[in-house]
Amino acid sequence: MQQAFRIGAATLFFLPVLLIATAANAAEEFTTQWGHPDLQGVWNFSTEIPFERPEHFGTREFLTAEEIEEIQARLAAEAQAGAQVEADSELANRGAPEEGERFVYGYDHFWYEMAPIADTVRTSQIIYPENGRLPDIVEGAPRGESGFLADAQGQRPVRTGSGGIGKDGPEDRGLPERCIMGLNGLPPYRPSRYNNNLLIVQNRDHVVIMSEMLHNARMVPLTDLPPLPSDIEQWTGDSRGYWDGDTLVVETRNFSFYTVSLRNTGTGKEKFLTERFTRKDYGSLEYEWTLEDPATFTDEITAVLPMAKVDGQLYEYACQEGNYGLMNILRGARAEEARGN
Repeated sequence: MQQAFRIGAATLFFLPVLLIATAANAAEEFTTQWGHPDLQGVWNFSTEIPFERPEHFGTREFLTAEEIEEIQARLAAEAQAGAQVEADSELANRGAPEEGERFVYGYDHFWYEMAPIADTVRTSQIIYPENGRLPDIVEGAPRGESGFLADAQGQRPVRTGSGGIGKDGPEDRGLPERCIMGLNGLPPYRPSRYNNNLLIVQNRDHVVIMSEMLHNARMVPLTDLPPLPSDIEQWTGDSRGYWDGDTLVVETRNFSFYTVSLRNTGTGKEKFLTERFTRKDYGSLEYEWTLEDPATFTDEITAVLPMAKVDGQLYEYACQEGNYGLMNILRGARAEEARGN
């Protein structure tokens, strides 16, 4: 509830002092004991901002007030409609499939983070190239197919997104399905259907960035520690960070060949990533990244993604503990083989 206050002459006299003190307190609140900007906490990066800009916007980077209002109205209507959807009891209570029947069904909308949490004001996350779209792909750059419903083409080691190339063993399944790496937990961070959360922890010499999906933690030294030799590859690369004013800059190289450059395209072999984390106020963090990969794209890519503060904890994403999905995929394949299918 809002309350009305009467402001007298004395109050107006001290108001500038009060505003200066409030600003100083806010700045102090967002500073660590070591004098660095405080980026700590859980940040959500769900968004309605498309990754690539729809072509009809051309080079326009921001939405108009009217366009934002239309999007907000649509999202409110979708949220209200979604709250009234009844469970499909017939589907939920169905029995085992008949022999030879193939039944594929994913998550229902209860699990999806469909609405934005941060502001939706941009026409695209990509701000360079200026048309907001991905540059051309270098001829011959590998493309990782998704084999969610049917097995993709390829050979071991598998480089697909979801799914895999076969079911002879776990080595035939993609990295996300094996709970090793992928989805929205591989930098640069891009929102997925759910679990779009990061936990940031700081001390004087390090920043730890932990993604909820696939429970991966990146430890970023803020010292003069030299980078790893180029022949030592890591799933999320080798990161080094420094402060540029109030912005944390993280530079990462030495990505694994078996991870993608971006969007199931290319490899991490020549990928160089620069990320910039800037806290705007208590509830918002701006995440900007630039990808340079001459083996995959004909130009560099820069994108901006808003993140919103979450007043909660980040719980363990225990994907690999009792991974019944992977076990049953292989078990189902053995059952089909026994039936001669």
